[in-house]
Amino acid sequence: MISTNRSEGADGVRQQLRDALREAMRSRDVPAASALRSALAAIDNAEAIPVSHTSARGTSSPHFAGAAAGLGAAEAQRRALTEAQTLEIINAEIAERLTAAVEYERGAHAEHGSRLRREAQVLSDVIGSAAE
Repeated sequence: MISTNRSEGADGVRQQLRDALREAMRSRDVPAASALRSALAAIDNAEAIPVSHTSARGTSSPHFAGAAAGLGAAEAQRRALTEAQTLEIINAEIAERLTAAVEYERGAHAEHGSRLRREAQVLSDVIGSAAE
């Protein structure tokens, strides 16, 4: 069952991706590590709030433009994703890889296509285990 609560679902999927990445790095599985890093980066990018939507903060120094004062003042807020949104991002990553694999194979680059299919399978396996 997919949860709409960020703390339960989205963080659980992210943790499964991190665990799978750790295992891929230990076993020196380069395609798996590449796919998992890419998926984690895509999730991080989706959580980012565009600069135009953040509030302007005052400067604390006449020497540095845009300097922020105080603990955590330079930290940007992030959007909270639900498990469904996180899985949607991963599914988009899978679809991109499969589409690119077909294009590589059409262009007589079967090795690259095979690698992309392997990466898509790694991500599918992770979200398959996340749904259980």
